[in-house]
Amino acid sequence: MLSVGDAPVGYGSMAIGGPWQDAPTLYEVFVAPTHRMRFLDLCRQLVEVSAAVKIEVQSNDPLATVMLHAFAPQAVSEAILFHDRYVTRLAPAGATYREATASEEPELPADHRKYRGVVEVAGQVAATGGVLFHYNRPFGDIYMDVNEPFRRRGFGSFIVQELKRICYENGHMPAARCNPDNIASQRTLQKAGLVPCGHILSGPVRR
Repeated sequence: MLSVGDAPVGYGSMAIGGPWQDAPTLYEVFVAPTHRMRFLDLCRQLVEVSAAVKIEVQSNDPLATVMLHAFAPQAVSEAILFHDRYVTRLAPAGATYREATASEEPELPADHRKYRGVVEVAGQVAATGGVLFHYNRPFGDIYMDVNEPFRRRGFGSFIVQELKRICYENGHMPAARCNPDNIASQRTLQKAGLVPCGHILSGPVRR
């Protein structure tokens, strides 16, 4: 909780479990508009009291991004974020899309397999992919992988397109992320109608 005197005016959030267990990381901050003239002072207190060692934010969150650059000036982009903006009608010759089978995804409950897809060409698996919900729902994070012999033939964009459709049919919003150096994947996502909307930025807290 962030306060001015006894009055709560905002909050900050920090990841402390899982991969962040040894590197507590601030990822969110909010200050009420009426108190934003104190924004940087409140962030300074948040950084000091939380003892965070890193800050990681999405660049399309303006308040968190200001905090990041003020207190973690060595931050870099870990991923480019994409959101859906165009409907596509890709249909590569000979390609079919289907849901993953129980033998292909044995650890998944049946009602979750609809979020795992396979593209086949002449009976062979050309591409696989799925939708993850580690973001806050209703956003689903699409991922895909194209087997080496089938690359550069449009099957990656096709499976992304179909996974977008599955998202919408089940009440979710498709999104994706991509390594800033992975140009092939960036082009694949854009061909399927996803466009860049920000970055995941991360850096060590300056002490």
